[in-house]
Amino acid sequence: MIPANLPFAKTRNINGFVFVSGEVPFGEDGSIPYGLEAQTDLTFARIAKSLSTEGLTLDDIVSVTVYLTDPKDFQEFNAAYAKHFKGPLPTRTTVCAQLMIDARVELTVIAAART
Repeated sequence: MIPANLPFAKTRNINGFVFVSGEVPFGEDGSIPYGLEAQTDLTFARIAKSLSTEGLTLDDIVSVTVYLTDPKDFQEFNAAYAKHFKGPLPTRTTVCAQLMIDARVELTVIAAART
């Protein structure tokens, strides 16, 4: 479970962009699903929920930063990632990182705010 008192905003809307803090695949009960595809899908669902508070959808995302714990997951992640975007695709950076929780993926996104 993500503590409610962490020192950062979930989203920040400024200068025509909405920044979404790093999102991880926590279920409603605080559990993390097994498998990279399930973790990726849940992470995007959580991002979609955060974006909806700003009146946005995944289609409004212009940039994604991906943190994978294992570089061997790159191809599997790409397959799971691709189904969440119709196009035009956002820019993307992918890095290998040790996460602060026991998950295989974390995503941060920037979306274009609607005017």
